[in-house]
Amino acid sequence: MSEDDKAMQVLQGRVKWFDPAKGFGFIVSDSSASDILLHANVLRNFGQSSVADGAGITVRVQQTQRGVQAVEVLKIDPPEGIVVPLGEEAGQMSPEELLALPLEPSRVKWFDKAKGFGFANVFGKPEDVFIHIEVLRVSGFADLASGEAVALRIAEGKRGRMAVQVASWESALRGREAQG
Repeated sequence: MSEDDKAMQVLQGRVKWFDPAKGFGFIVSDSSASDILLHANVLRNFGQSSVADGAGITVRVQQTQRGVQAVEVLKIDPPEGIVVPLGEEAGQMSPEELLALPLEPSRVKWFDKAKGFGFANVFGKPEDVFIHIEVLRVSGFADLASGEAVALRIAEGKRGRMAVQVASWESALRGREAQG
């Protein structure tokens, strides 16, 4: 084991804030006396371009001259205490039924944080999938970029297909590998 490996440790915490435009944010953890720097490149290596404030996060950290810094994201959990706002669209589905839906590999067509929604396309399917900002937030994301690869759990709503969960692209790949 190298000195670098010894200096790294795994910590769990919550995202204090993350700003995709600035390219960084901070994590707070009971295991660290100071805030932990989370750089956008570290988050991108996990497969996400943003993360919601308050999201649970497990990271591998390293002490640097500038303080504690995340070097690898291991897991992101949605912020606690938030329910997916499906309204009448998919209100008949239980949380278990929603989680049983497959993760479908998709690409973001566009997403406007100010408007609070956007659309994506599932690979190999022509119809758009609606993504609401609250679904994005409860999935642990703060924003999406046009062209970003994500995985979506999709329900059929009164006005068409709608995302009920957004996950990182890597989540979809891990799910497919586990299937076979």
